[in-house]
This record gives sequence, C-alpha cells and structure tokens, in this order.
Amino acid sequence: MASDASNSIETKLKIQIYATPNNEVTPFWKAKYEKDAKKYWDVFYKRHQDRFFKDRHYLDKEWGDYFSEGEEKVILEVGCGAGNTIFPLVATYPGIFIHACDFSPRAVDLVKAHKDFEESKINAFACDLTSDELVNHVPPSSVDIVTMIFVLSAVSPEKMPRVLQNIKKILKPNGYVLFRDYATGDLAQERLTCKDQKISENFFVRGDGTRAFYFSEEFLKNLFQENGFITKECGVCCKQVENRSREIVMNRRWVQAVFQLDDDNVEMHKMSKEPENGFDVDISEGFAFEMFGISSPKDEITEFRLRDWNFKIKLLSKEFQHTCKSTGLMLWESARLMASVIASNQTIVSGKNVLELGSGCAGICSMIATKTAHLVVPTDGDEKALQLLNENVTSNLEESLRSKLHVKKLYWGNKEHIESVKKLSGNKGFDVIIGTDVTYVAEAIMPLFQTARELISVDEGDEQGSKPALILCHIFRRVDEASILSAASGFGFQLVDRWPNDTLTDSPSRSIINDWFASRVKEDEYENAALNIMYFHTK
Repeated sequence: MASDASNSIETKLKIQIYATPNNEVTPFWKAKYEKDAKKYWDVFYKRHQDRFFKDRHYLDKEWGDYFSEGEEKVILEVGCGAGNTIFPLVATYPGIFIHACDFSPRAVDLVKAHKDFEESKINAFACDLTSDELVNHVPPSSVDIVTMIFVLSAVSPEKMPRVLQNIKKILKPNGYVLFRDYATGDLAQERLTCKDQKISENFFVRGDGTRAFYFSEEFLKNLFQENGFITKECGVCCKQVENRSREIVMNRRWVQAVFQLDDDNVEMHKMSKEPENGFDVDISEGFAFEMFGISSPKDEITEFRLRDWNFKIKLLSKEFQHTCKSTGLMLWESARLMASVIASNQTIVSGKNVLELGSGCAGICSMIATKTAHLVVPTDGDEKALQLLNENVTSNLEESLRSKLHVKKLYWGNKEHIESVKKLSGNKGFDVIIGTDVTYVAEAIMPLFQTARELISVDEGDEQGSKPALILCHIFRRVDEASILSAASGFGFQLVDRWPNDTLTDSPSRSIINDWFASRVKEDEYENAALNIMYFHTK
C-alpha cells in the first residue's frame, strides 16, 4: 500500500492552463486596433528595439534543403522586424540576396542600422502587404523563397488573402513559401482569452495593442489553397514548458508549413524556351539572374545608329523584357529621343559636367555627351545594369572619350553614393542632369528630386539656356505628372520649359527645347509616341 501511495503522489496530474471564454472587445476598439495597427507595431519597436526576439538560427536545420547552401537565391522576408531572420540567413548563405519588408518603418530602420546590413545583399523597405503593391519594390516573378515567420498572425483574417495575392506576384513559379506562426491551443491564446481580448474567432489583441491570430492546420491549408497554393508540408509543433514548483504545464504551439504555387498558377506564370545547352529555363528565373548579377546567357546585342554614331548595345534579350518593365536592362524610347537631341545639339553639354540618373545598361545619352562635355557620369542602382553599362562603354567608345566618362553606382537618396558622385565634379556639382524613363515608380519621385538637388551645380550661369538644368524625358501617359511637379517644387526646382509645350504660358524660356528641334532633330518621328520632355531650373 505504501508503494501504491508513493506511486500516486509521483503520478499526480499536472494542471494545464486553460481559461473560460469571455466577451469580445467592442466594435469601436476592433476598428481602432485595425486602423492603428502600424502605429502599435512602431511603438513596439521603439520600446524594444532589437532586444525582444531572438535570432532564428533554426532556419538551416528546419529548411536547409530549400536554401541550398552554395546556390544564389533571392529571398523575400515578409515582416522582417528587427532582422532576426535576415541576418542568420545572410551569415549561413553568403550567396543569397534578401528583400526585407515590414509595415513598421521603425523596424526597417533597425534592420538598416544593424552592423551586418549591406545594401548589396539586403533591400529593406516599408510596405503594408494588405494595401501596398509589393511589385513596386520587388520585381515580379523574381523570388525563390518567401519566408513568413510569425507575421501573418498580425494581419486581420479578412485581409490575409490580399497578402497572399501580393506574394504570388513576386514569387517564381517554382518558388516556395516557408511558414511558421502561432497555432490554436497555444498558451498565449489561452491567456488572452481569459482577459476579454478576443477580436474574432482565434484573433486577439495583446495589452500593447498588437494583434495575434492563432492558426489551425485546416484554416491555414484552406487559406493558401483558396489563393492558388498547394501544401507541400504542414504540421503543428508543440513544446511543453513545465513549472515544477507550481506543477503547471505550459503548452507552446506553432504551425509550420511549406507552400508552393499550384500547377495552374505555375502554367500561368511559366513561359520557357529551349536554350542552346538543351535544358528548360523559366523566363522568370532568367529575369532573377539578370536582376541580381548571376551569369546568364540571355543577353543580346542591339544596334542603334544615330548620325555619325553606331552603337552595339548589350542588353537583356527582348523575349525576357516583359518581365522587367521597371529595370535598366533594355533600351527605352525616351533614351533614344534624348540621345538624338544631344547628338544634334551638343551645346546642351559642351564643356559641362553631365550627370545621368538611372542610365541603365545602355548609357547612350552619356556616351554621346562625351563628344564635347568636360565630364560625364552615368549612374544606376542595379548591379547588373552597371555591369552591362561598363561593357557597353568599353566596346563603343574610343579611349579618348572613355577617359571623360565615369560609371558610378547611385541609389537615389543614399548619402554615401551622392557624396561619391559629387566628388567626381570636384564637389562643384553638375551643370546638366539627365533622366530618361526614371519617373514611373511613384515612390521614387521624391528621392529622385532630392538627389538631383544635392548634385546640381549652384552656379547660376550667365544666360538662361546655360543655367544648370535638370532634363527629364518620359512617356506622358505612364507617369503621375502632378506628383513630379509637386516633388520638383518641394526640392527647389521650377519647370521652365517642356515639349510638347502647349501647356505653358508664353515666356522666353519656351524657346529652349523648341530650338533643339528647329533644325536637326526630326520631331515628327516622335509625335505618336507620347514622349514628353520637362526642363527644370533651380529656383
């Protein structure tokens, strides 16, 4: 009997923490938590900085086969927080490139302030995937792996489909979503339930205003399936944490899964060709190669003849250009027009310091400017574009002209890049700044004008036409001109001429661009292309 009693004591049941459901939060507070979600997370990162979450060193153990050490992969980390996923991945897989987004600007700032942050490896940006377009920051069909680690739970259930649709646009047909998040029955859910903090089924608000959804396997699988994914792996993990003194068992539960676009979606995204080496290459994969500097056979040579110039430009093959509408890996019509203008009117650049913003891989405007300019600096922020640009300059310009031209990397708004470019002018700035097809992305317009303002010469010039000028050329129907003019004014630029120029009142400055077309540029060649030139001076 003594033995039985002893055994009974040893096997005494431990108490599992559960609670009795109570009332939900009021409609007013539900709406407030939704409206101010970004603010609550911003306050969270202001308070905790990078001290709250531990670095996720388990990624290699759990999903190492997907990252494939030694291969160059493109990753998107959704809800990057302070970088607890990003930096362990970069340390483990040096060849990867990571896009990292969070809808808390403060979290993104923490990532950029991290000692291991490098712009060449990490593109960090603020983005709310429930409302913003992810393709404004990440090229479509270019990402191998999307990681979603304890992030989708912060989104209202009704907005989760929007997040997945956003992700589909940038994911390669053969790409994966690696998912880990809270599971139903987790200790935190039970604690929130007993505090009247329920918003809706399995959706709760914490004391600091941030929210958390708890996933069941069935809900998660259905969510991804309904939005065009198939489930490769899915399961609930459970870890028991025991407080022996209080004889309490605390269950921590999370769901871990891997998803992939289903066959129908893959077929919609996939367009393949049979290359010379005999294996199939997906076009979107080829685009990722081009974007991130990996060797690829998809370059081609196009010829561009203009007056006494005969360029052979190396760029991305036309059959792949439909996947990279916003890159500098092709030769745009606006660049052709401005190249023609400069070739016929060398007085625009003669003896001057010339800067080209977003020159892309072709750089034809910059190369033509070397004929009479004092200094020419074509710039771009894309590594592959710069690589091709250097090749094109070397193959098209004779040595005497190449000595005037300096290719530089320039992310608009980046202080270090701006200072490096400005030093080339002896810190005097540039007399002429040119940008062709650089105003299509609305978010880039403000940094564009900020950069131009910091790099334009402060010399007032002695004549109206010789004053330092910013010249932008684009297809009119593709840009938000109101945003361009607003940003220009905000950074001290004034529109003094344009072409076609029927929208400006009569003024002496109206003749600047008209004179370019008066004798040598064939204006009628461009009348049907909706091309537009905007000519700015500083105020």
